[in-house]
Amino acid sequence: MTPFDAIVARTRIAYFTMEIALHPEIHTYSGGLSVLAGDTARSCLDLGLPVVFVTLVSRFGYLRQEIDAAGLQVHGHDPWDPAAWAAPLGAKITVDLDGRPVWVRAWLHLLKDGSGEAVPVLLLDTDVEDNAAEDRTITHCLYGRDEGYRLKQEAVLGIGGVRLFRALGFEVGTYHLNEGHAALLAVELLRRERLPSTDLAANGCAYDVAHVKARCIFTTHTPVVSAHDQFPYELVARVLGGLIEIDQLRLLAGAERCNMTQLALSLSGYVNGVAEQHARTAHRLYPGYRIRAITNGIHVGTWAAPSFAALFDRHFPNWVHEPESLMRADLLDDAAIWSAHVEAKRRLIDHVRTATGLGFALDQPIIGLARRMTGYKRPDLLFSDLARLKAIRRRHPFQVVLAGKAHPRDEQGKRLIEEIHATIRALQGTIPIVFLPGYDMAMAKLLVAGADVWLNTPMPPLEASGTSGMKAALNGVLNLSVLDGWWMEAWIEGRTGWAVGAAGDSPAEHAVSLYDKLDAVVLPKFHADRAGWVFMMKESISKIPAYFNSQRMMRRYATEAYLR
Repeated sequence: MTPFDAIVARTRIAYFTMEIALHPEIHTYSGGLSVLAGDTARSCLDLGLPVVFVTLVSRFGYLRQEIDAAGLQVHGHDPWDPAAWAAPLGAKITVDLDGRPVWVRAWLHLLKDGSGEAVPVLLLDTDVEDNAAEDRTITHCLYGRDEGYRLKQEAVLGIGGVRLFRALGFEVGTYHLNEGHAALLAVELLRRERLPSTDLAANGCAYDVAHVKARCIFTTHTPVVSAHDQFPYELVARVLGGLIEIDQLRLLAGAERCNMTQLALSLSGYVNGVAEQHARTAHRLYPGYRIRAITNGIHVGTWAAPSFAALFDRHFPNWVHEPESLMRADLLDDAAIWSAHVEAKRRLIDHVRTATGLGFALDQPIIGLARRMTGYKRPDLLFSDLARLKAIRRRHPFQVVLAGKAHPRDEQGKRLIEEIHATIRALQGTIPIVFLPGYDMAMAKLLVAGADVWLNTPMPPLEASGTSGMKAALNGVLNLSVLDGWWMEAWIEGRTGWAVGAAGDSPAEHAVSLYDKLDAVVLPKFHADRAGWVFMMKESISKIPAYFNSQRMMRRYATEAYLR
């Protein structure tokens, strides 16, 4: 038996995701959804769960970001070489798209640990000689082009992934859909489950939905309705042809448009949101479905700065596999915690100097904000009142580091980047602020460990969960965040961090609260109460990563969803 045969023989669970963050050099990721998928894979490896991951090869990546002299995002392809990281598998299958067969093959990447164990990741690819030129590009660009291109990508992911499993010999019993992008895998399963004509469901459905629901798990990630993929049925009929009758699809995916979230909800027996608040919000969006909550977590071994990893190694030898041991971090020596933080902060300051030429001060707090640049995340809230911000800076010096990409079709997001750069120019010589282009996994690790304060200001209730603040907390960085997503579960005012505003506050009230908290609490504590600051760092480390980790998250999926 070959090593791959052994993997096939033991694998019983498939995790489908449009994107996944495996390594900084493998550009199959864009943001939080992919980082979560990567941390999920790393914890499956740690826990020995028999899971295979399926995604697209995205050989042109998401986008390579540069900022021009006017502060405009300039973006292009961000290619990577699959052959440097994965091996092609021999099997190929076809998916009929636009009335012609499209061949799909897979690359195999083995995510490994030091013990030699591995989790398989299949990277689906249509760039094969058998295909027409336009079909070879389907798996090139992550989230690229128009909705027809997106629908074809989702068909390759869902339909092609299931068919490749059969060709490769996998016997998968459970399918985990990471967002609605993978919903067509359930349709591929469903179309083999036609009921006898005498057994039609009450709503006229001709398929055995219950049999498919018993095998499918759906994790929804966003309460932003516009972010849920929806396609005109005319497009679906043209692209997918006879995969399933359109009248039957309307029963499952919505009467007006083919809503992939609705389709996944209809065909999944276990559905969950990614935080307690998010599950409540999702239930309001989609009443009639039971939506549970499994709050996201991070893979602590991946996101701890080297200085903190070394500190944890000395005191909690098995912390990577048992993150709950970090609950004793409040007993660590203050000097050791501060020393680890200073080392991480130096690394960030060195990166800022190399990237921008700007020298940051080690003795002044760094406020960090890095995430996808889009309207509801409000990355510009800090700059709502520049006169007050400058007044706060005069009393309590601080520095700001920002990073994040806007999707090429997100005009509002791109305007935000332009406006932030205009603000940076307006504050030049007054407040040290940098925007670091090219935000990726490697930069994220520097930022979440090297900042002093991690700022998060989304518009509630649109933050599904968020994980960057969990990574910051692991490294003793204190969260200053609007009460939404995961922070509603982790927030203990003055111990694990601070809240911006209160539930029900208006956007204007959030800005005022942010300035008040910075001016009266956060910055004075950093400058005048080092012991109190380090106490909060220890509280943050001991209370947040001990629970908000992907080990705990995957144990819950295993016991509550996979083994149901």
